[in-house]
Amino acid sequence: MFTLGQCAPFAIALGVLAIELSPAHDLVTGPLLTTTPALAALTMGPKGTLSAAALAAAVNVTTATYNQSWGTLTQLIIGNFLGLIVVSVASVILSNAVRTRRQSELDQVRRIAVAAQEVVLRPVPEILGPVRAAALCLAAGTGAQIGGDLYEAIQTRYGVRLIVGDVRGKGLSAIRAVAVALGAFRESVHYEDEVEEVMNHCAAALRRESAVPGAYSQEELPEVLMEGFTTALIAQVPEEQVVQLVNRGHPPPLVLHDGRVQALMPASPLPPLGLEDLVSGPPARPESYPFLTGDRLLLYTDGVIEARNREDEFLPLPEIMERISADTSPQEFLDELHQALIRHTEDCLTDDVAMILIDRLA
Repeated sequence: MFTLGQCAPFAIALGVLAIELSPAHDLVTGPLLTTTPALAALTMGPKGTLSAAALAAAVNVTTATYNQSWGTLTQLIIGNFLGLIVVSVASVILSNAVRTRRQSELDQVRRIAVAAQEVVLRPVPEILGPVRAAALCLAAGTGAQIGGDLYEAIQTRYGVRLIVGDVRGKGLSAIRAVAVALGAFRESVHYEDEVEEVMNHCAAALRRESAVPGAYSQEELPEVLMEGFTTALIAQVPEEQVVQLVNRGHPPPLVLHDGRVQALMPASPLPPLGLEDLVSGPPARPESYPFLTGDRLLLYTDGVIEARNREDEFLPLPEIMERISADTSPQEFLDELHQALIRHTEDCLTDDVAMILIDRLA
């Protein structure tokens, strides 16, 4: 409908041209031409409005010349021109005012979005004990930086603890679940000795949130009940040169060691948070993997590995990681991955993306 609205002024001008060049040229079509800049101002900026006005003026001159009306209908033609000029000037002023107001409102929304991002997904410190870290999160399609993905990295007395998760669902219900899960993680990482208990706190917080009466609207409730689960991965980097993982249905992290990438697959797959009652499985226990000095560990959401190109091919994440120079910092490494993702999808993400990368310093 918006595209049709943009085409309407030019369609009217061409329609008037067709009428004036036909045997029905006796019809008075001048008033129709004066509407073209006004209609253009509703859907296009000042340049589009001026283009519509210029086309209307050209049609007016062409038809008057073709029908030899300059001698007999000069006053009518001049009146049409004056009306077109007045409407065009008013339309350009209106279009410019509307555009300025919309830009001001958009800037305000962006400032609010940035503030919300810093509250929900705050920046990851560059240095966390024995690791360097960087993170990236991008919501699909909107250009915003808040979606259904979550991440966090915190240094504790037990070591550096990280979380990456993906909330199923969309809109405010997903963002609410992100805030709940991150709040539980940030609180429990400092006093829970076992990393699996941190995961249990996140699961319990999400269950409590979904059980609160009136927490979700009638429109959101069916989606929450049908897709109300969260995949999550918690990693702990202690003083020993290992990384401990608790994976609840999340894509396995990738470790880059000596230029080769290895996926840290869980030995015992566990159900996502929210599906504990539907899928039976053993209690969550952390699994340890070597994480040596100089290694890089990437935690990510499925929006990264499921990104497709025009040929419907998935992003070859391990191969891309192996091609990136080892001299890059964590933030530069993520920037390289981001550019590869943009090139692969031609800047058309279909799912939220979150990545957090850590380098082992010692």
